[in-house]
Amino acid sequence: MEFKKFEIESESGWIKRMIRSAHVKRSVVFIFFGALIGFLYFYFTEGKQMNIIPSGAIIKSILIGGFFGYFITNSPCARNKC
Repeated sequence: MEFKKFEIESESGWIKRMIRSAHVKRSVVFIFFGALIGFLYFYFTEGKQMNIIPSGAIIKSILIGGFFGYFITNSPCARNKC
């Protein structure tokens, strides 16, 4: 009778697995580019004409752009559930 060696490897935590997943990496990239596009949109539409740019307006545009980047990767249609 022969027995096969059974090895049990401990899995990493779910947080590490989630961070390393392709979906999370893609979401982070899209959020970053969305925030960058939000900043560029603000700069080319309103920021060029102002001498002093209020930081609240910049942050608002960056957050809206980041939200759109997040929505693009996490919407139901992006995950083929339409």
